[in-house]
Amino acid sequence: MDKPKNSTIKTIISKIRWKEILAVLILFLAFVFFRSERKEMASIIPQLKQADSLWIFIGILLTFLYVVLQALMYVASFSTVGTKLSLIDGIELFLKRNFLSVFLPAGGISSLAFTPKPIQRKIPNKQNIHKASAIYGFIGILTVFLVGIPVVAYAAVINKNFGESWFWLIVVGIFVALVFWLVNSLRTKGILYQLTEKYYPKKIDDIDEVFGSEINSRSFYLTIFISVLIEFCGIFHLLIAMYAFGAEGSFSAAAVGYTISVLLMLVSPFLRGLGAVEFSLIYILANFGFSHSQGLGITLLYRVFEFWLPLVLGVFAFLWHGRKVIARILPAIAIFLLGLINIISVITPPLKERLHFSQLYFSEGILHFSKILTLIAGILLIVTSAYLIRGLKRGWYFALILAIISLAGNLLKALDYEEALVAFIIILILVFTRREYVLKSSGKVFRTGFSWILGVLAALVLFNFLSFYFIDKRHFGIDFTWNEALYYTFQNFLLFKENDLLPKTGFARDFEYLNYFLGISFWILLIFSVFNVRKITGSMEDSEDFEQAENLVNIYGTSPLDFFKISKDKQLFFSENEDGFISYRIANNYAVVLEEPVCAPSDKISMIKEFEDYSKKIGAKPIYYRIDEGSLFLFNGLKKQKLFVGQEAIMHVEEFKLEGKERKSLRNGLSSLNKKGYQTEIRTAPHSEELLNQIQKISDEWLNEFNKSEMVFSQGMFNRAEIVNQDLILLKNDNDEIEAFLNIIPDFAPDECTYDLIRRTSQAPNGSMDAMIVKLVEYAKSKDFKYINLGLTPLGGDKTADNTAEEILKFVYNRIGSFKHYQSLRDFKEKYADSWENKYLVYGSDFDLVGIPAALNKVMKPVSS
Repeated sequence: MDKPKNSTIKTIISKIRWKEILAVLILFLAFVFFRSERKEMASIIPQLKQADSLWIFIGILLTFLYVVLQALMYVASFSTVGTKLSLIDGIELFLKRNFLSVFLPAGGISSLAFTPKPIQRKIPNKQNIHKASAIYGFIGILTVFLVGIPVVAYAAVINKNFGESWFWLIVVGIFVALVFWLVNSLRTKGILYQLTEKYYPKKIDDIDEVFGSEINSRSFYLTIFISVLIEFCGIFHLLIAMYAFGAEGSFSAAAVGYTISVLLMLVSPFLRGLGAVEFSLIYILANFGFSHSQGLGITLLYRVFEFWLPLVLGVFAFLWHGRKVIARILPAIAIFLLGLINIISVITPPLKERLHFSQLYFSEGILHFSKILTLIAGILLIVTSAYLIRGLKRGWYFALILAIISLAGNLLKALDYEEALVAFIIILILVFTRREYVLKSSGKVFRTGFSWILGVLAALVLFNFLSFYFIDKRHFGIDFTWNEALYYTFQNFLLFKENDLLPKTGFARDFEYLNYFLGISFWILLIFSVFNVRKITGSMEDSEDFEQAENLVNIYGTSPLDFFKISKDKQLFFSENEDGFISYRIANNYAVVLEEPVCAPSDKISMIKEFEDYSKKIGAKPIYYRIDEGSLFLFNGLKKQKLFVGQEAIMHVEEFKLEGKERKSLRNGLSSLNKKGYQTEIRTAPHSEELLNQIQKISDEWLNEFNKSEMVFSQGMFNRAEIVNQDLILLKNDNDEIEAFLNIIPDFAPDECTYDLIRRTSQAPNGSMDAMIVKLVEYAKSKDFKYINLGLTPLGGDKTADNTAEEILKFVYNRIGSFKHYQSLRDFKEKYADSWENKYLVYGSDFDLVGIPAALNKVMKPVSS
């Protein structure tokens, strides 16, 4: 009888969203911190004006040095695995990952999965990227421990109140030691390696690939040295903040404060410990003899150096590459800043003359209500920014409503027209970018039932308890013990007003109202959830689905195949839990997926698992076509097989030149075409009906004369409605008649362009295709593209066969005459390609290989046929 109960309890506990609970808790702590310290923060403004500008300037310079050191640490960690990374790329990698870490759950770790596409292109071996990132993350935690031990030991000698800091260091130490043992056991083929080999033999090849390679010891120790310098940058940032405010510098206080703040940022799942870090630093500085106002000023200036400046630099790193990123990120940043402005505006005292003016026209109750509403809107705006950056339509509506509330609230509470003007500008930004937000959300908050209710309950109770326990005595006239804090927590949460709590300050009154608001919201959510616990499955695709998919591609697209994922021959699977979709077609009981899911990198594994479950429900076997070698790790936990299907040819535009001995035959061919009167030209979209008629005639002739048929799925067919809006490269004869054409399609890989159809008449001379590719290089340079994706060459390449199926395909490719077309295609692309990216088919079992060819053949035929 006990087992079913225990399993039920375990199931409920496993479904609780612990990361979200901790995120909500930290967000509430941030509110308590900024709200309770509003008077002290107001006194900081005169201090900042009087602060030593020289020390502030030195702090800013140290921030830039901090960024460079982080980049150098990336350079050294990549060098550890034998890969070269430039300093500029290291700066870009750090700034972008640091920016994403603020918004991603467990951002310090999950952001390591993100690598800008240009850097991926420069490093063909994707495993080295993952290994270098893992080394960077591991050493970053390791040096906190290495620096923290002597720091806390020193502080414990001179200040006995810091003995509890050992707890955090012991936790980090155990984690570091465990990771070190795990890596060492796999590298040296110890007990963990042997157990894996015994029970999971198929994983050994992957383990050998990751852990078997040698590392450069000198670069590894250099990475540790640079990381230690980064830790000291943080310590000196705190020291500089002390000197800037005219306080006496304390190295031990700075060292302990920095160590504890970094530990809090490591465990924080959201916003890098905003609020929690400030709380801890003020407490630590107070124990070292700093006054409350000094501690607050030092803390905020330190956070500007360590948190806000790198965050702003990260924004510029993303905005550097064009308008699409601006449209995606600017509104989210704007409402995030508006949220901060709302919070700061409420917690700082209003101007007396403006407050007096408002009191003439509005009652005290309305003014107080507007303050609370503005504060709540500020907190919700910060949370909403994380959803707005993902393109949610519901997030856009929510942000617009909150911005309007902020506009009205700031005007009402004290005629703060500056804050209201910011809110008005952000409303305009949201209105102008409304078309970027077409994603329907699944309403998962109301569909996960009691697991979410338990999570919200735990977060609210913990928030109330900590707030009562740490709140200053002056607010309620009570120095709360832990049992009193727990008692009043449940009193307020259950909406009981019959207690002896008497608010003595404005903050205490606001805190009491906030508790009632949270309590009422929880009970409403509970009632709503009871009647709405249901799971909504996917629906049939319609035009709105493809509109959503197109928006997702614009947000998360990283591949030239993303353009074909939203073509009308596809079926779309939208995730219920993540923002993303999978493009596929059903054929012969196989669900053939085109490449990877379109979603955030951190969500891809969960989306694949969700699609696997969906495929089982509809009775289809999922297979994944044209998976990049660097993405095979996404399928590690699914017991899948892989089959090499070919290589994608990539040309580096700047490295292509017609000069040189190896280009002699190409130059001769182009010269021969010019002598015969043939010329290439670029035609930008849109195109006339006359031009479309001419190239369609060429396309039809190409299909008939060369015995070809239209293919789809991972490529396109001739479609007038699409080609009219695509740039073209044309080859014309001396009579100004078009003999060949090439259409340039959208490519969502950064700094890359690609083409789809390249067709000619039967009379077009040899070298026609070469002439158009050379013209495409000219086009790419004019658009500042760095790469040209020349498409897939099936089966070819010098890759060693990994299994029997690949050996058979390689034999067929080299020996069977009907595969000569693939070999000719390979020869053509080898004239231009600088690098080749391996592509795979991922499938369930070897038995599936019998039916997969027929399924692939079926999905690659147009629906009409």
